[in-house]
Amino acid sequence: MEQLTTLEASFLEAEDADRHVSMAIGTLAVIDGPVPNPQELAATLSERVRDVPRFTQLVHKHAFDLAAPGWIEDTNFDIGHHVRMVALPPPGDDSAMFRLIADLMERRLDRDHPLWECWIIEGLPVGRWATLVKIHHCLADGIAIVRMITRLADPGTGETYAGDICAAKEPPPSIVLSAGLRRDPRTWARGLWRASVATTSTAAHTAMGATEFIAGLLAPAGGSSLRGPVSTMRRYSAARVSMKDVETVCQAFGVTLNDVALAAITDSFRTVLLRRGEKLRRNSLRTMIPVSVRSPNTMDRTDIRVSAMLSSLPVEEHDPVRRLKTVQARLGRLKASGERQAAKAFVTLTNYLPFAVNAWTVRVLTRLPQRSVVTLATNVPGPRQRLQVLGRPVEQLLPIPPIALQLRTVISMLSYVDELAIGVTADYDATPDVDELARGIELGVARLVTRALSRKPVQPRQSRRAARITN
Repeated sequence: MEQLTTLEASFLEAEDADRHVSMAIGTLAVIDGPVPNPQELAATLSERVRDVPRFTQLVHKHAFDLAAPGWIEDTNFDIGHHVRMVALPPPGDDSAMFRLIADLMERRLDRDHPLWECWIIEGLPVGRWATLVKIHHCLADGIAIVRMITRLADPGTGETYAGDICAAKEPPPSIVLSAGLRRDPRTWARGLWRASVATTSTAAHTAMGATEFIAGLLAPAGGSSLRGPVSTMRRYSAARVSMKDVETVCQAFGVTLNDVALAAITDSFRTVLLRRGEKLRRNSLRTMIPVSVRSPNTMDRTDIRVSAMLSSLPVEEHDPVRRLKTVQARLGRLKASGERQAAKAFVTLTNYLPFAVNAWTVRVLTRLPQRSVVTLATNVPGPRQRLQVLGRPVEQLLPIPPIALQLRTVISMLSYVDELAIGVTADYDATPDVDELARGIELGVARLVTRALSRKPVQPRQSRRAARITN
């Protein structure tokens, strides 16, 4: 029996510890064309899920948590338990869609069956329909879930943006070492010395990162209405921005897509918190930022390979460009500090502890008040090419993150073809202004685009010299 890692099993434990929590990740696909015949769609999905073992496997838990849960085949698998249809009430606009999404995501997945569902949604305007795919977080991380969803689409979908993440470009240290030792036996001693020095340096770097990460978790963040107990009900909204606009900002200010997105999210949170009458401090928006550590040879693995960084997003900064630059600087310091490596090492070490200890620890921590993190923002690279389902093009992909651990508002970003979609999941009672938050993210990107376009283009050095000679 293949066992879940401690991190994967922790999502089950967190769900068990809080009856208000559902740890399913959702992805909404808005599709052009008429709704297919239900029997045809079910038959197609029934065939395609066989290519992804997790879609037909059950979670088996051991008595008294004597061992980590494992995956077993569902010998009575029936696609009818997983594919369902629902219709939006008229006029079928975004508000109705988002309310339905929140309702469907509130419900926990049935552990008597494989932990996923696919909802076929009718009633959209202009001849469109949609699918909502719910997958429990214990199965996979964001990158793996996108891969699973693309396997349900028509063949020939092409690559995703996952190859652009840092971990996908970093060769494993063992490869570097073996390459050095293969060249010439006479250089082995020198190679081993360098490897030992590099290992020592890496260990020190990771230890420093661990110190900073733990200090951040222990230090309380500024008081915020974004953190506190959650109810069972959810709200959902989404923002959509052009990748071209994001690239315009990236080129103008020398930043990354993630910097731009986080700066726009910070802008929106700032507006919402000010309207709520809250005082903004440096640590008012301490944000957990999951970071993929998935290497190129594990892109097709259905599992969880993430670390995390803890950053205080500069909600106190009023100028959009200074806010963007501060986001870039703070993330840069975190990347250099070793936090990502420390969090990864910590997660790996937990796999060597007795599972009963891990399970008990997760349950206790889930019930304790959590004061160090205010929100979570994750960025998932999606498909570069447009997907199709039964020959019908997928026009939009929207991410839907779960909320837990007393985080009342959580954000997920998903790139798809020429668009960046930002999904916002929030507690129903605590965040009635979720639509304002989503619109604020779009406005935050628009502000940065305006500032980027107002900058004078920088002439190449040769051009400026030529201009001086001409004048």
